[in-house]
Amino acid sequence: MIAPAPAGKADPAPRPEATGTSMRARVGDEIVVRGTSAGVVARDGEVVGLHHPDGSPPYDVRWAENGRVTLYFPGPDAYVRHLTSAPPGPGRGGSGRRS
Repeated sequence: MIAPAPAGKADPAPRPEATGTSMRARVGDEIVVRGTSAGVVARDGEVVGLHHPDGSPPYDVRWAENGRVTLYFPGPDAYVRHLTSAPPGPGRGGSGRRS
């Protein structure tokens, strides 16, 4: 028999929209890398370029902390926060780097 979930406990952290192997991003989405403490964001940035038309990693990311654009392969501590409404598709691939 499976016990019911405890009542009255709210989930303290919002669920990420895309993580791990299911991770898909679009230009304009945000990459968030979790910190070592609960609720702490270690790093975040904007996806400015895709290398695959389906939105799979790696991504060109402009990091909020310094504005530097790097090629980023997300690890298990990262997730995508979708901020745009257009799905990935033709015309969204390539480096998409902005100056």
